[in-house]
Amino acid sequence: MRNVNVFSGLGIGKRFAFLCCERLSEMTLRIQRSVESDLVVFKLTGRIQAAEVPELLTLLRSESSGHPILMDLTDVKLVDRDAVLFLALSEATGAKLRNCSAYIREWITQEKSAMNRNKPEDPSGFAG
Repeated sequence: MRNVNVFSGLGIGKRFAFLCCERLSEMTLRIQRSVESDLVVFKLTGRIQAAEVPELLTLLRSESSGHPILMDLTDVKLVDRDAVLFLALSEATGAKLRNCSAYIREWITQEKSAMNRNKPEDPSGFAG
């Protein structure tokens, strides 16, 4: 079965992205955009896997409103390592994560720790 990538604008203030298989019942990720106060909220539903990360990056980069970005992960049930790295880097660059499950939060914390351990040292030998 081949994956189908559907992305359609549904009016001002609402944008949905579906990454799904031939039937909607096999949908892997749904993204719904809304605005709450001064935040742009992306509600993610389903699974986030490596194949969806480029689409998520494009979506977040296209957000030019200047408002802070919040990703609501209430309905995210499964992630892979690429998705966790994406979430960790998004958070490190200013995005907020809301309703992140304990296992995803712990995995993000572990990946951030690993990234910090693997940072190259200052070539001058001085700590900054």
